[in-house]
Amino acid sequence: MFFADKVLIFYKKLAIEARLPKGVGVLNPYQNEVAFDLCTQFYKKYYSDNNQRTVILGINPGRFGGGLTGIPFTDPLKLEKNSGIKNDLPKKAELSADFIHAMINAFGGLEKFYSTYFFNSVSPLGFTQDGKNYDTPQLQKNLEKFIIQSLYQQLDLGLNREVAFCLGEGDNFKYLNKLNQKEKIFGNIVPLAHPRFIMQYKRKYVQTYIEDYLRKLKG
Repeated sequence: MFFADKVLIFYKKLAIEARLPKGVGVLNPYQNEVAFDLCTQFYKKYYSDNNQRTVILGINPGRFGGGLTGIPFTDPLKLEKNSGIKNDLPKKAELSADFIHAMINAFGGLEKFYSTYFFNSVSPLGFTQDGKNYDTPQLQKNLEKFIIQSLYQQLDLGLNREVAFCLGEGDNFKYLNKLNQKEKIFGNIVPLAHPRFIMQYKRKYVQTYIEDYLRKLKG
């Protein structure tokens, strides 16, 4: 069974059993036939092998990127333009995806990058309230069992256990590093600047941040 097959099985089984605050909805594209078909095309294109990969973890998917396509940091626009996977989803760009795909291009392209790395999130399912992304410390606490379980399940896909990269050098890194110290999931967690932070507040330094990513990822 290839890495791609294991990823798709993992995604298909994802479900939230934890109690959520009133009005909070779950973004689960893997239960959507159209999105899951796009995921299948994507993962079979780039992950049909048994390479060991290193994971890069966000906190949870956004509603315009992974929460829509099922592919972390890939919005419908980039899925079609960069991967050649046509889709009828709304072609709206996601800021984080803009940076990540610029970085992947600088890394050497999609095939080279995905042969070594796997994007996911601490919570592989996202959350919304009133049409906006929803994430609070209380939600993280409620989801801790789900988060720990899904991280261990991701190890079984064929991930490098020595190191994981965290998108976010502040609260995201603090949370994941603390969780990792408790659970001993990975040997080490390395923080990277968050793509949305870069694109919103440091856009003129995008190239500097890309170079920082490449330096850390290529070791």
